[in-house]
Amino acid sequence: MLEGNIIEAFKESVERSNPQHADNRNDVTQGIHGHLHHFAPGHHVWLSKFVPQLQSLAAKYHVGNYVAIRGTNRRIFESMPIYARLGMHILFYGKEQVKLLEGSKRVDALLMEQSKREGQIYDSPESRSHIPSFIKTYNIDTTELLYPPESPAYKNFNDFFYRKLKPGARPVENPDHEFCSAADCRLVVYPAVHDAQTFWIKGDQFTVPALLGLDKSDPLCRALEGGSLASFRLAPSDYHRFHSLADATVVGQPRDIPGQYFTVNPQAVNEKNLDVLSENKRSVLVLNHDATNKKIAFVAVGALLVGSIQWTVSSGSKVRRGDELGFFAYGGSTVVAILEPGMVEWDSDLIANSLPQKPGHLGTETLMKVGWSIGKLSDKWK
Repeated sequence: MLEGNIIEAFKESVERSNPQHADNRNDVTQGIHGHLHHFAPGHHVWLSKFVPQLQSLAAKYHVGNYVAIRGTNRRIFESMPIYARLGMHILFYGKEQVKLLEGSKRVDALLMEQSKREGQIYDSPESRSHIPSFIKTYNIDTTELLYPPESPAYKNFNDFFYRKLKPGARPVENPDHEFCSAADCRLVVYPAVHDAQTFWIKGDQFTVPALLGLDKSDPLCRALEGGSLASFRLAPSDYHRFHSLADATVVGQPRDIPGQYFTVNPQAVNEKNLDVLSENKRSVLVLNHDATNKKIAFVAVGALLVGSIQWTVSSGSKVRRGDELGFFAYGGSTVVAILEPGMVEWDSDLIANSLPQKPGHLGTETLMKVGWSIGKLSDKWK
């Protein structure tokens, strides 16, 4: 049965990320980070044993996403690593897979088990040996790292995954714009949550209260009703610390919400029968915006193979645009920010990319860095 074979292939890809696996060879592309678009001879022969038809499946279905390059008319294609592609094939193609995702304890348990397993592998001292291969595979700029790749500061691979950058590596740009990107990411922005539900977040049960894990009568949910939304999606190769999008004060302690470990790839978020963002493990931080005295909900959403969400601020912390708030341990992940109505006017180029070019199509994420402008205060606050 194809579904069962893909599940076994997914588990095998996780095990092959273990430096102690006989076929690993300290090469991250031998396991979860392989890309089927360009494997060398001998790569992923093991995958054919489980899923001989994976190449034809990849041709039939989406195997990546186009993202816009800011300031140009260019869009580039980013292919999915093996683990994300296998996860997509398990969960998201066809009505039976949708039923499987929403109703099968087996799949829920599998994703949780394998996410924890990947965290164990990348917390092991042996996993340091994967750092050079990871840098090469994703062409990571090592000149901006606070500590060089060979530094003993990286006791394991996860230490490198949530690496720190040198001061000034992510300057806040355009001081006239009061809101900046919270992450190195792929970004969509919408003037109102309803627009996001129409053009991007298709899950039919997605709501602000569901995302925040609160009753709709809660004062925070009422304040954010009709507010603006930004979604910052981080890929595994990205710098995985997230930052404040505005000058603000932290209100209360972060609040963790248990949940699933589903992929946050756009094909999942765009699926109308799934509610990925409000089903996944996540943690909510509330910010009080200095200039408007309005609330911002900053939601760190875990995903497939994400080990943990960590905060580096606490109640009462004063943060400026671009200041660090926390980080994700291993895996791709997403930050969703919801702002009270009337606070922000998103940058026009980001809105243009986020909206579909044609009826029935989807918008396009924009490739961003921490500190880049995403919007300015609405005129009413000037």
